[in-house]
Amino acid sequence: MKKLKKFLVKLLIFIGALILSLYIFKKDYLLRAIRITYFNGHSTAFLDDYQYFDNRIIQKSNQPQTWNLAKDYNLVKPTERLEKLHEEIGTVAFLIIKNDSIWNENYYDNYSKDTKSNSFSMAKSIVTASLGKAIMEGKIKNLDTKVGDFFPEFKKGKSAQMTVGDLASMSSGFEWDEAYYDPFSITTQAYFDKNLTPVILNLKGIEEPGKTYKYLSGNTQLLAMCIEKAVGKSLADYVSESFWKPMGAESDAFWQTDKKDGMVKAFCCIASNARDFARFGKLYLQHGKWNGQQILDSAFVTKSVTPRFKNSPQYGYGWWLSTFNNKKVFYMRGHLGQYVIVVPEDNLIIVRLGNHDQPSTTGSPHSDDFYVYLEETYKMLQQAK
Repeated sequence: MKKLKKFLVKLLIFIGALILSLYIFKKDYLLRAIRITYFNGHSTAFLDDYQYFDNRIIQKSNQPQTWNLAKDYNLVKPTERLEKLHEEIGTVAFLIIKNDSIWNENYYDNYSKDTKSNSFSMAKSIVTASLGKAIMEGKIKNLDTKVGDFFPEFKKGKSAQMTVGDLASMSSGFEWDEAYYDPFSITTQAYFDKNLTPVILNLKGIEEPGKTYKYLSGNTQLLAMCIEKAVGKSLADYVSESFWKPMGAESDAFWQTDKKDGMVKAFCCIASNARDFARFGKLYLQHGKWNGQQILDSAFVTKSVTPRFKNSPQYGYGWWLSTFNNKKVFYMRGHLGQYVIVVPEDNLIIVRLGNHDQPSTTGSPHSDDFYVYLEETYKMLQQAK
């Protein structure tokens, strides 16, 4: 019995010392990470983790606009290959919107059209849209506006010439470790830290900005902070007023924050449903127009879905870029395979939400599952002819 007591005392001392050291070395965010992630049976952020964080509300429209259903809605069944993939990697929602009507719609794992799930980095496209809106309203001059105009921390060194356009196009030159499964990476810290602002303001520029593409979540977080300063309100409110309400969103969305009434985690983490996420695909497909009203400048939309750098044709300003069957494709993309895929030539939008993706096995910047969704959607559409 005495040995057991001694062991328990030593164990408690060890745990106490460990926790104390995490606070001393400013790694206490790991306690939150362990509690939210591992204690819920996950090894990384997950689809419904918004329930474990504080959130700001992106308010829905007072005049919701329901999607039209195609005349042959759900008459064509998903292909065998598509259904197999859905099962293997845990798809929860899959929508095909053709000619502005939902043509095919399927939900899995007890999800429905109203179930919310984490956008992860699809939020980056929404933040960039907000930049375009702020420029359109004259609250930010243009893409060449210096970040240092908002935060003097970036008026010196290599970051002195950094612009909001550099942040949106992933060319800040920052030192940042974009590692989602490393508990000690700055990406993990940004996800779980309760005071995100100093984490971002302490970023160091190690390369000249505006020269090369390098995907860093910190870019979008800083961009959001600039937008908030420019518009004088929380980004969640700005997105609601600028997009969510005008586009007729049917449900409130939740945007995770670092703490209660705190900073939104702008590089990720809008919880919404497939139908409402799809509205951003429709907005960009329509060159920034909604019901005949220009709510986002068409020139900004065009620039967003055009590569900035020749050596990185896969990215524009906040949107991923590709081709399929010689047709232009642009899309929103998030961790674990969240997608809003747009093929303008065919007036087509594909939305996929789920628990996992299929990483590229070919060296392509686009995941393997991304191509499967396109290939099988076109097979389904062909069956309808």
